[in-house]
Amino acid sequence: MSKGKTKTQKNKKRGKRTSIIQYPSKILSPISSFLKKQLKRLEKTKKNVEKEDPFNDSSRINDNASPDTDAAEQFGHARTKAIREQIDRKMIQTKKALSRIKVGKYGICEDCGEFIDTDRLMISPEATFCAKCKAKREK
Repeated sequence: MSKGKTKTQKNKKRGKRTSIIQYPSKILSPISSFLKKQLKRLEKTKKNVEKEDPFNDSSRINDNASPDTDAAEQFGHARTKAIREQIDRKMIQTKKALSRIKVGKYGICEDCGEFIDTDRLMISPEATFCAKCKAKREK
């Protein structure tokens, strides 16, 4: 795992010097570009999924549907709602990762402050928690 740049900063409350470790900007630039493209893809996918929702069909209101058609609409709506919620979560994580790049905290766990394993970041560049803290949150 590459450690990145180390900055020494004086902690105002305690008067101690602490090290802040950051990834170099030449590494973060392509990650930022990737995350921005991913965010645009997610927004486009979300719009397409919303179009598939049977409840958004304007001709649905005028249709006296049989019970099996109504059940299919309910199932279709539940499916598209679940997909939209999943996309929303991914979009939030991506936005959080982009903001962490801006403030210099990308790749550092939100909970414990340790580096997120680079293998994890390669698989999920929007990750803001290390694997250990993520597992704790999912329990």
